[in-house]
Amino acid sequence: MKCRALQSIVVFGTPKGPVRFAGVLTILLFFVLLPLKAQNSSFPNIEGDPKAREYSRRGADETCSWQDLAEIALWASGAEAAGQGGRRNRGSVRDIIAGAVADLGARENLPPGPRERGEYIMEFMHRRYLKTYSAYQTLLDEIFASGRYNCVSSAVLYTILASSVGLEVRGILTRDHAFVTINTGTELIDVETTNPYGFDPGNRREFHDEFSGATGFVYVPAKNYRDRVSISRLELVSLILTNRIAEYERQGRYGEAIPLAVNRAILLANRQDPVSSPFFHDPQEDLMDRLFNYGASLINGGREADALAWAAFAWPRYPGAGSGDDPRWPQFVYAALNNQVTKLLQSGRITEAREALIRNDRAGDARVSPKDRRALEILVTDAELTERIGRIKTAEDAEAVFTLIDQAGSTLSAARAEEFRTYVIINEGKRRAAAEGPLAGIVYIEEAIGRYGSNNVLENALRVFRQNQIVALHNRFADLFNRKDFEGARRVIQGALREFPGNRQLQSDLDRLEQALR
Repeated sequence: MKCRALQSIVVFGTPKGPVRFAGVLTILLFFVLLPLKAQNSSFPNIEGDPKAREYSRRGADETCSWQDLAEIALWASGAEAAGQGGRRNRGSVRDIIAGAVADLGARENLPPGPRERGEYIMEFMHRRYLKTYSAYQTLLDEIFASGRYNCVSSAVLYTILASSVGLEVRGILTRDHAFVTINTGTELIDVETTNPYGFDPGNRREFHDEFSGATGFVYVPAKNYRDRVSISRLELVSLILTNRIAEYERQGRYGEAIPLAVNRAILLANRQDPVSSPFFHDPQEDLMDRLFNYGASLINGGREADALAWAAFAWPRYPGAGSGDDPRWPQFVYAALNNQVTKLLQSGRITEAREALIRNDRAGDARVSPKDRRALEILVTDAELTERIGRIKTAEDAEAVFTLIDQAGSTLSAARAEEFRTYVIINEGKRRAAAEGPLAGIVYIEEAIGRYGSNNVLENALRVFRQNQIVALHNRFADLFNRKDFEGARRVIQGALREFPGNRQLQSDLDRLEQALR
């Protein structure tokens, strides 16, 4: 009877090889001045309009003139300076406002009393200028171009006209609305400027139209503004900028919102008694929100390099609102850098990913936190080792990778370092077994276990290598046995049992040989 050859076992269990990437981060909307280098023309202007500082000084006093208020409101509305063309220029609109003030002041029937005068201005304003309510029309100059208005633009126009005839006016802000109040000396009277009959809402009064001669009574119900807050005239004007910012961001034009937020922060920097209310956005905090919203738009648009450059540009200038640094800056940089590094690693551009970390290390204050830097280092180091392992062709290459793993130290977790070593050991064992025979693979793995310690994967691999060697020895024995070279078969099987004492397959082969020799 011939001895049957056994089939070699060549399947090896191997650890995970691919690099593991962190997920791409996304920043959505987040809702002091230091010396700065020249403005980077590729980014929004964060220096502010020089006019903002002038208007901050002129408008901080509640007794500032109606002319100052009008000029500041036109500037906040974005009206062009005289002679620049485009939208109605600031000079021409200022002349229109001056004409309106002159017309109002010259009227023979302008009442002398503050209450009556305040109501007269409402009728005058709606009769002459306010034609159509439009929720988003917050610009003062647009009133004179189209007659469209909203609560802010109409309240500002009323404040200018009322101030020009000696009335004391302040703004009123609620969660989603603005109007004004006048102080008659004996009472405070609300003025809902969006309604032609909104003077002192809640009181029934006689109505007389001087143009048509019609008379009657009018009643506008008072609204329950439970969370109202009084704001200064300058703060009221600044709502024009607030609304323009909101409209730009509603349209996704985050970069265009930033100069407005900068100007608003400068404009309100000199307030003597700043309002504190959740409805009135703190100008410095609001500016920080705009900076991060623009940065988030860069990240969400896949422009991570621009986002990092934006942080390096804007962070030193605006580290945070008030005295503390804003913790969102390092978080923002991490989100941008993580996305950039992850994309580079996923596309196999490992060297560029390493260079991105190096650039961040040189970025001065605009860097990620040490904790986040370590997380990114782990990603890149992991990818570098994975790529290097894939290029192993010689024993020297394998040793070089072991050195790199040791040098990585705590950058790699102990489990990940063991995973890498195990993968290299098994594959180097396979390479040696293929080139020199299974015994060479066994010897290599046994030495590596003595050097680095064992684990279940290595033990399983060693069993496979040993089984392959047993199969090879059995097949050598079977070939000699089948050719009736019993002495040669004896030498092979006895040597095999010295190498693998007690192996049942080999012992069975020896028993068969002895039976054949009887």
